[in-house]
Parts: sequence; structure tokens; C-alpha cells
Amino acid sequence: MAKRGGFPGGGMPGNMNNLMKQAQRMQRQMEESQKELEVKEFTAAAGGGAVEVTVTGKKEIVKVKLSEEVVDPDDIEMLEDLIMAATNEALRQADEANAEAMNKMTGGLGLGGGFPF
Repeated sequence: MAKRGGFPGGGMPGNMNNLMKQAQRMQRQMEESQKELEVKEFTAAAGGGAVEVTVTGKKEIVKVKLSEEVVDPDDIEMLEDLIMAATNEALRQADEANAEAMNKMTGGLGLGGGFPF
């Protein structure tokens, strides 16, 4: 009696099985790459180096360095702007590194954060 539907032998065809293995391997590589990026640090400066901010790939600020000459009690607004500019640039660098790593993994397929399974 012949089976109706399914595949002979009850398993997945070889190509589908290989595709699943490749997808799992790619997902593991993406997870490892993400972990590496999370501990990597990105530093950016503003005001000619007067303000320097360092963030991790997890987008956590780990260091803020201020030059003495930029600390002017009469111009707090400038200092705030410099901190914001340096922070935004460091975060942009982290995002760019993340996108580059994901692009390498997916071969430019635009899969982003991984597979939905």
C-alpha cells in the first residue's frame, strides 16, 4: 500500500534538510556576531575632542570624557549639545557596525535581526 502525501521514507528531502541546517548555522553565527558586537566599544568626539563619549554595541554609555575648557558654568547649553552630538555619533557607529555584521551574515539579503523561527 503506497503512502499518500509526504515524502518517501517519511523524512524531509535532502535539499530541505540541508537548507534547514544552513539556516540554523547562519542563526548561530548571527547570535555569536551579535554577542561580539555587544561588548565592542565605540567612541566619538565633538567640539574638536573637547567631549568624548564611549558606548557599547548594546547602546549603553560606558564613558564620558570632558576637557576642562569645555566646562563653562555660563554656557551649559553648549556642553549639553556637545555631549549629545558625541553620543549620537557613537551610537551611529554602533548601529553601522551591527548592520555591517548582519549584512555579512545574510549576504545582503536584508534579513535583519534573524529568522522568525
